[in-house]
Amino acid sequence: MPEGFKSSNLSVLAYANNFTLWHYTTIDTETELEAANYLNSAVDMLRVNDLIISNIDTDGASPVTNFYIVTSNDGTSVGITQFTS
Repeated sequence: MPEGFKSSNLSVLAYANNFTLWHYTTIDTETELEAANYLNSAVDMLRVNDLIISNIDTDGASPVTNFYIVTSNDGTSVGITQFTS
């Protein structure tokens, strides 16, 4: 069962020049974290172009670390995209 977004699991790692580097950890899967509306309750914290380092599925058989960039924030919803080189 998905845990859902928990603000206590979102931490600032660095902040400079209107950019924030975040860390987020969750027992949820990649699919759950990447779903629409997952980060909406963080709408007042996350800004477009912020970067989130995420430890995902931390209690599962396949934990993973992904980097996400905040691609949208319209004041109601937050969108992210997995960052790849």
